[in-house]
Amino acid sequence: MEERFGFLCGVVEGFYGRPWSMEQRKVLFKWLQRWGLNTYLYGPKDDLKHRMLWREMYSEEEAVHLKALIQAAHACGLQFIYALSPGQDIIFSNSYDVVLLKRKLRQVAGLGCKAFAILFDDIAHTLCQVDKDVFSSFAHAQVSVANEIFQYLEEPCTFLFCPTEYCNSLCYPSLAKSAYLKTIGEELLPGIGVIWTGTKVISKELTEESIKEVQEVLQRRPLIWDNLHANDYDSKIVFLGPFKGRPIRLGPHLQGLLLNPNCEFEANFIPVHTLGSWFRSIHRMRKYSARSDGSATKEESGAYCPEDALCRALQDWTEEIGKSVLPGRQTLPVEDKSSTNSEPKMSEKQGSHITTRWSHCKSAIDGPEEDCEIPKGPQPYHSSEGRPSVPCQSKGAPDIIPNETATVWKPCEIGENREQETQVLTQLDSASHELEASHETPGLDDLHLLVDEWRSRALHFKQECDNLLHLHSRIIKSTNQAFLYDIYPYVWDVRNTTLLAKAFVLWLDGHVLSDNHPFGSWRNCFHWCRTIASVDLLGVEVEPWVFKGGISGEFQMMLPLGTSPELFTHPPPLFPASQSYNIRPFASKDKAELYRICRELHHKSLDPSHSLRKHPDLTGDSTAGPLLHLSPEYSFILEDDRGLCGYALGVMDVKSFVKNCETTWFPAMREKYPQGSYTEKATYPDSLLYHFPSLVHVEVLPDVLDSSVARCLATCLLLALKVNGSQGVFCEMLPTDQLHLEFFTKLGFLEIFRSDTVHHEDIVLGRLL
Repeated sequence: MEERFGFLCGVVEGFYGRPWSMEQRKVLFKWLQRWGLNTYLYGPKDDLKHRMLWREMYSEEEAVHLKALIQAAHACGLQFIYALSPGQDIIFSNSYDVVLLKRKLRQVAGLGCKAFAILFDDIAHTLCQVDKDVFSSFAHAQVSVANEIFQYLEEPCTFLFCPTEYCNSLCYPSLAKSAYLKTIGEELLPGIGVIWTGTKVISKELTEESIKEVQEVLQRRPLIWDNLHANDYDSKIVFLGPFKGRPIRLGPHLQGLLLNPNCEFEANFIPVHTLGSWFRSIHRMRKYSARSDGSATKEESGAYCPEDALCRALQDWTEEIGKSVLPGRQTLPVEDKSSTNSEPKMSEKQGSHITTRWSHCKSAIDGPEEDCEIPKGPQPYHSSEGRPSVPCQSKGAPDIIPNETATVWKPCEIGENREQETQVLTQLDSASHELEASHETPGLDDLHLLVDEWRSRALHFKQECDNLLHLHSRIIKSTNQAFLYDIYPYVWDVRNTTLLAKAFVLWLDGHVLSDNHPFGSWRNCFHWCRTIASVDLLGVEVEPWVFKGGISGEFQMMLPLGTSPELFTHPPPLFPASQSYNIRPFASKDKAELYRICRELHHKSLDPSHSLRKHPDLTGDSTAGPLLHLSPEYSFILEDDRGLCGYALGVMDVKSFVKNCETTWFPAMREKYPQGSYTEKATYPDSLLYHFPSLVHVEVLPDVLDSSVARCLATCLLLALKVNGSQGVFCEMLPTDQLHLEFFTKLGFLEIFRSDTVHHEDIVLGRLL
């Protein structure tokens, strides 16, 4: 046993957020056993009796579950470490608090636990007045309690202590000069291990030099609490990449390493799998380090290659994803498995876990047998006027390309695919700089070369976006519902942001960069690139939470409205949706279909004898026609597998637009339709157009149940208007038409209010801040 746990390596459940379920932990234990790891530390921050209510004993029912968990860990050959976090409100000099701490740990010890940890991380670095009268410093107070508890538990083989200064960046004034850590190193009993995270809370790399410095200050080998894959600080990202940045030569300088991974349990297969490969490499290095003849192979010598480990992990993960597993690894009760007509039974609590997956909560229990029923996927929807229903896609193991999965969500780095995708946006900035830096007007040849280069990157960007969108459709096919429900919120978020970014780049290429526009228009619309902090600060070594959102966040910060996070908030549906969508600039061939949508949205309640029935284009000419004819460069199309299902039309300068309508569009309509059948738009007061100079018109068919794509569609239009200088938009609606008011209210990103009526029309206003 001593040899097996000489180097502690495994997983610490120490994140903020809903803790994993008991059965998810049991699955984790099987993973750890299979991959040769040896330790699990229990310390979820949001378990009330671990942190906030640390004084309270476990109830009889809770104790039964905890005992079963400890036994399950031991059965898998794992050391179970129970951690307690009393630091928020403990009074160190109060003997009653110390007694309660002993009582709590004695209860856990009675359940079979033999290893413990006392955590003082993420708390205020001060003492209350009562403690100041007894202890000379904060460190002395902590050491006093830790030593007493360690001796009370009869000095267990594993007893860990997490200091308040647990990484270099938190040390005051520095690691070498920290009086706090000096006290910890000198006065903490030698049998107590000290937890450390590295140079930062989330350390991209760990080096021998930094660990040796810590070892010297603490006067013992530290145990690394590794936050490399932790994502509790950002609800829009998961880390699926391999364990890396920790050379195996660190082994002799560490007591162990415990990975604090993603909150989403199923997202941790690759991180934990590759951690096992890293740990085995340490064993191989020790085994063959004595050879002096150089006969050891690369594998025997303990070399660890993250890319090789990733490939092996992906092969096993593909098999795991193909299993039939319910959300949260929930198992049907035994008595229900023989019933062919009944649905899986869940308690109300278990059901609530599943319905709140999009809050990234963890649900109930173990994976089912192969013949267990899987919850039904999204149902096909039906439409009118000839739009056929699309059946749900068949489910199975998704064909995930390793390169796509691995490079999108690597921890602490941008990833190969993401770097290629963001280059096309960052190049807009360099392109505008190059044009503005020239004192003379650049030659057309130089400008054409610059445009061609940008268009080449834009094409590559579109291809990468299509790959991401295709990844979304493949993941939907998974029969492993536990994997699907954990990963889907992130894939959903990436899908929507990708739709938006791709459409915006296509719009730039098709309209701003078109040969029909002067190059000056291209140059002048990119001033916003240089105001984006993320572009300027990329490459600066900071904690990962400085730039949140993963690839979605990077795209958002590079777009003109990146400072408006409400634009990009798309709550995923209760059940993963399999329908695919595309957003792109309007093309002349789309006019007939767009007019069909206008008829479908506005035609149904009309009497058959109405003039609209006799003139089918009248609705389109009245609602969308003038915008398409006079302002096509601000027109976007939403389409699904069956064709067009929505559109967003805009006008940059309404004053000029109204004049053009009066001189060209209205006269053409008077000739086309009988007198009185076509209503000409009223003029708008200057007081409105001064603050809201642009007009937007967005409509989506009611059978588009995915509201997020409608929001993306509207956001594309707002981006196009914003990038060319618009500061405010408005949309008009009839008093009886609630479509636009409800739609823009649901969008949530506009500053919305109802104005006074203008010629019997209501105006919905929105500032592009």
